[in-house]
Amino acid sequence: MNIDLSGKTAIVSASTAGIGLAIATGIAAAGAETIVNGRKQEAVDRAIETILKTAPKAKLRGFASDLGAPEGCAALSKAVLHADILVNNLGVFGPGDLFTTADDDWERYFQVNVMSGVRLTRSYLKGMIERKWGRVVFISSESGLNIPPDMLAYGFSKTAQLSIARGIAKQVAGSGVTVNAVLPGPTLSDGFRAMVEDTARQQGKTVEQVATEFVREHRSSSIIQRAASTEEIANMVVYVCSPQASATTGAALRVDGGVIDTIA
Repeated sequence: MNIDLSGKTAIVSASTAGIGLAIATGIAAAGAETIVNGRKQEAVDRAIETILKTAPKAKLRGFASDLGAPEGCAALSKAVLHADILVNNLGVFGPGDLFTTADDDWERYFQVNVMSGVRLTRSYLKGMIERKWGRVVFISSESGLNIPPDMLAYGFSKTAQLSIARGIAKQVAGSGVTVNAVLPGPTLSDGFRAMVEDTARQQGKTVEQVATEFVREHRSSSIIQRAASTEEIANMVVYVCSPQASATTGAALRVDGGVIDTIA
């Protein structure tokens, strides 16, 4: 399958590292002019250098801003007037159950994980409808269905993304615009690596070994029995953003390694 996104403009929020960087790399390699986003200019510049090593002909623009805040989303909308592809990847995660998650933490998860995607989609969706082509993707998580009690606010925010993606897809029915959610499972992202690096060092193991043990202990229903790579997640996203995925919309597409134990 030859995915060609030439002539398209793509925005990938939080794309300086991890899954976001892999998605931006894949979309840029397919020919789209890709806007790379992070909170700091240095991180954006490093990400662009990294992408160019893989895709030397990539068309890239950087935009440094905190899209978890309304002001950041508004600034991006003024700097980039239209987008054909929007990947709402920005998100934060961390531990916290009902008793340990403060009100401010709930609000932070809502604003960053949920409202950033709502605001950006609101900014770019009308233009997609007018041009009769567009792709919006929310990066959710298997935790949006398999709610972790020790990461409750995070799970809530990921479930909210599923509802929003489905509702917007129905709102733009027949427009040529597709709206989907992608649900990664445990992934060897920069954040995950940072979380287990000390454990790996103390146990004399690689990060990959510790990640596999984590999956087998805490996500025992996983069928692949390991963490996914960021590139494996990006492959699904790039496809969903392609012309070939024109009949896929309103979907919750799992790249979870089979963690969610259902056949539907």
